[in-house]
Amino acid sequence: MADLVANPVEVIRASALDFVPHGFLGCRGGVSTGFAAGLQVGLNAGDDDDAVAENRRRALAAVVPGAQLVTVKQVHSPVAIIADAPWPEDARPEADAIVTATPGLALAIVTADCAPVLFADREAGVVGAAHAGWRGAHGGVLEQTVARMVELGADPTHIVAAIGPCIAQDSYEVGEDLRAQFTEADARFFADGAPGKWQFDLEAYVASRLKALGLAAVEPLGLDTYADPSRFYSHRRSVHRGEPTYGREFSLIAL
Repeated sequence: MADLVANPVEVIRASALDFVPHGFLGCRGGVSTGFAAGLQVGLNAGDDDDAVAENRRRALAAVVPGAQLVTVKQVHSPVAIIADAPWPEDARPEADAIVTATPGLALAIVTADCAPVLFADREAGVVGAAHAGWRGAHGGVLEQTVARMVELGADPTHIVAAIGPCIAQDSYEVGEDLRAQFTEADARFFADGAPGKWQFDLEAYVASRLKALGLAAVEPLGLDTYADPSRFYSHRRSVHRGEPTYGREFSLIAL
């Protein structure tokens, strides 16, 4: 208990989602040590299993105490699925977004530079969580999340969405291989960088695709995971530092 008081879990909330339990978490408030010190919740980070379990318990308690945690095996896909109960840890489906209309479930997305997006329709009682890296966003994971929410009774014009901490344009240098995946219509998301390089604005790209769906509100939080090691894990920062592993952070939402 003393450790929780001295090192509390930081919960970042979006004003657009103030009517539902939710939170974007970083690295503060956990028990992991080493290169992934803090609130490291990833299962494949080379972390101690007991530490990960405790971090997940703390994360859940900080956002929606008593809820059941629902996660998926994220693979940078456009797949969004409906959940009405948690899956066994060893039988998690491969997907990159989850939606539910079942109270008591905490939908959780793991990120470490990719954009976590949380969704809610207050009137329909439907929430969603999506993992949107460039590949997933480009492939349609945001649109599929909204489509699954509509299947549960949501109306896009009533859905609000918030984009949590992710790598910012100034921190996200990409090469010609990634730029070639996008059309000239998306040129506004790429700023000139070093020769043969661009700076990609993932958050703005995600926000643009969300706004194109006609949602009631889209709130980007403008928090850069790469540039703030005291608050967030970052895969790219870890690579640049030559570290052997990196932490993952949770974003959660529930009814």
